[in-house]
Amino acid sequence: METMPHILIVDDDREIRDLLAKFLERQRLRVTTARDGKDARRAFANGHYQLIVLDLMLPGESGLDLARWFRSEANIPIIMLTAMAEDTDRIIGLELGADDYVTKPFNPRELLARIRAVLRRTGDPEDRAPDHAKSYHFSGWVLETARRRLLDPSGVEVAITGGEYDLLTALLDRPNRVLTRDMLLDLLRGRQAGPFDRAIDVAVSRLRRKLEDDGRNAQLIKTVRGGGYVLSTPVERL
Repeated sequence: METMPHILIVDDDREIRDLLAKFLERQRLRVTTARDGKDARRAFANGHYQLIVLDLMLPGESGLDLARWFRSEANIPIIMLTAMAEDTDRIIGLELGADDYVTKPFNPRELLARIRAVLRRTGDPEDRAPDHAKSYHFSGWVLETARRRLLDPSGVEVAITGGEYDLLTALLDRPNRVLTRDMLLDLLRGRQAGPFDRAIDVAVSRLRRKLEDDGRNAQLIKTVRGGGYVLSTPVERL
């Protein structure tokens, strides 16, 4: 059991909690459930989790507030569940660092696929075997792939989410090449963008802030009007 990824599900709907717990456990995932923010904080303090599935609509403390708290405590992947159709709700969630979102009603198999995709991208830093020993050097910054660490020009580590890491590596692997939003979505999530899907724009904005790259006068990640984004700096791979 200890080798199974441990998932924390936070949802006030008991039927959904029980259904997901039984389904995911059959898929060889270890599951703990919580019904609200108080329950979730207690469970988080008493366990070690690889991913959190978090409902936005919770009684009392909202899912967005709880996401902020999780982000202040640990760099753990979060998949948000929402019955809200408004793009702004998904955008706020992504801005808080969520790695993905699923809109209710949903198929449990879709959620399972999203969970597995996020776990493949992020893994557990304590359990993950190092990948190819290399690093990216660009404009004084260093991205270490073995430890998935971003270091600023002074050598200080800057915390980034799994989604931000994947976006940055996608750009670093293709410097000075225009990547459309659809291309980036396909590289990062394996799905096409909907007409109102601003997930990539939000992710780029968050990554720019981490890289201290002013969005209005961005020098590292430039916006190509009507095209997408381009990493406009030399990249050295070591």
